[in-house]
Amino acid sequence: MVGSNYSASGFAELDDLSASAYGQAVRMGRFERASIAATLSVSPEEVARTELVLRHLKLLQPMPGDPSVLVPVGPDVAAADLVGAAEAQIRDLQSAVTDVRTKLLSLTPLYFEGRRERNRVEAFDLINDATLVQSMINERRQQCHSEVLMIQPGGPRPPEVLSAARETAHEMLGRGVRVRTLYQHTARSDLPTRSYVREITEAGAEVRTADEVIDRLFIYDREIAFLPERTADPGRPPGAAVVREPTLVAFLCSVFDHLWDGATPFVPENPKAPATGDDVKRSIMRLMAKGFKDEMVARRLGMSVRTCRRHIAEITEEMEATSRFQAGFNVAVSGILAQLNDLI
Repeated sequence: MVGSNYSASGFAELDDLSASAYGQAVRMGRFERASIAATLSVSPEEVARTELVLRHLKLLQPMPGDPSVLVPVGPDVAAADLVGAAEAQIRDLQSAVTDVRTKLLSLTPLYFEGRRERNRVEAFDLINDATLVQSMINERRQQCHSEVLMIQPGGPRPPEVLSAARETAHEMLGRGVRVRTLYQHTARSDLPTRSYVREITEAGAEVRTADEVIDRLFIYDREIAFLPERTADPGRPPGAAVVREPTLVAFLCSVFDHLWDGATPFVPENPKAPATGDDVKRSIMRLMAKGFKDEMVARRLGMSVRTCRRHIAEITEEMEATSRFQAGFNVAVSGILAQLNDLI
């Protein structure tokens, strides 16, 4: 019955009747059960309950030399006796907590130094093995769940590469992954590339082209990016830099989005391959006007030097120039680039 008179802290609750019984005991100098029952008009059972409560609260204690007699003690003495052990335990716990916190916080410099080192290591992985890079790309492609962003420079792609890319694109699109690919304008003149683009765009992929793009780039779920390795050995297939650091990946995504917004949707035509379009012509003229040589123009626009020279010859003839240099000069001073830009 007394258990119901305990608070959440485990100490007994002092109810009104127990307080009145304590007051009577103080007036009498001892806890007289019969007298308290008569004075308060309560049953002996209620008096026994109040006695138990007061004893738990240390307000009644046995008289020295006569344990059968209970005498009241002051509330301050009772409080000290009742909570003293608990307060000592609390002090010990506070001291232990402070000690633990101090020791753990002393590791803070070590933690941040380790984090900096780990971030430096985890932010980049430079992998020289092209086979391992392809394995990592395949794994990320399988784990990709929302979006893949790809930049494929260099103009037309080899048919065997397109065959593997076709299967990959269909697999990701089938899982609901958004696929966006950015090519160069020169890819539009390649029949296998147009066939590939027609097929994957009908399946839901998005493809655009630009005159110039940055280097090859794959980004999966805006979380991890693959950049081609710069190698001085032309005979070795390049590896890749794997970027995981969120700020850098977000920057690469912003670069892609910027190029994407300025690119032209790739809508393949059903008839045979078209002639050089305005986009490619404008790009060649712009680079000619800057004085770039044929090899540099071809590399920047993702076409062969032979094809580039054929286009330059066409432009030179259209500009009624007697030399490539004169054609570039005429392009620069004629304002034709501004006119072509106004058509876009």
